[in-house]
Amino acid sequence: MTPLLLAPLLFAQATAPIGPPAPPPSQRYEKCLDLATNNPTLAEAEAGQWQLAGGGFLAGQCLGMAYANEQRWPAAATAFDAAARAAEKAGDGRAVNYWAQAGNAWLASGDATKARAALDAALAGGSLSGLPLGEAHLDRARAMVAGGDLDGARDDLDRALAEVPEDPLAWLLSATLARRQSQIVRAQHDIAEALRRGSDDPAVQLEAGNIAAFAKDEAGARAAWQQAVTLRPDSAAGKAAAAALLQFTAKP
Repeated sequence: MTPLLLAPLLFAQATAPIGPPAPPPSQRYEKCLDLATNNPTLAEAEAGQWQLAGGGFLAGQCLGMAYANEQRWPAAATAFDAAARAAEKAGDGRAVNYWAQAGNAWLASGDATKARAALDAALAGGSLSGLPLGEAHLDRARAMVAGGDLDGARDDLDRALAEVPEDPLAWLLSATLARRQSQIVRAQHDIAEALRRGSDDPAVQLEAGNIAAFAKDEAGARAAWQQAVTLRPDSAAGKAAAAALLQFTAKP
């Protein structure tokens, strides 16, 4: 049987300005984050003004959030990096969270080396727990895969699964890694877990088809790939699944 193909500063003023007192840092921070979500452009201006007024790492982290919500990933990563370094210098424990955000943004920008360095710093702090810890391990695994360290990625993925066992993305990435390492039983188990939690995700269905194809299960591959196309034909996963299905049109 023919093997199935896988889917591919301002100057200081002499006198204090007349006007209401500045809001406390926590209140200004919440306002800035709200803007970062609802009006990132205004958040950039607010964060910049706050930085000039001594907002420190809180203003810097808000700036990173504004950039992230605009998908300006290199700018977001740079802002989170700066916030993390400033928080570390101040002895503030929130530095680990900013390192984790920097790592995620570096991943989104395509720089796996900087992502891994930031995530190493986040995890080295030892204070992340629960969901943030799981997400940091998950992101570091992605950085390791991009860097070709599959064994290191497996260790981080297993740690992520222990912290966020209900996250379909963790199971999906674990299944994909297992397939890449030719661990078919592990791949089949983990994609089943991903499907149980996220069968409406075309990326999960795409990988389910890839794993079925790897196992020479043509019917299973066709069904999963077709489901990925049905769910979101214009998504990257849907398009990849449609391309994979073309191999069957040449068969009688």
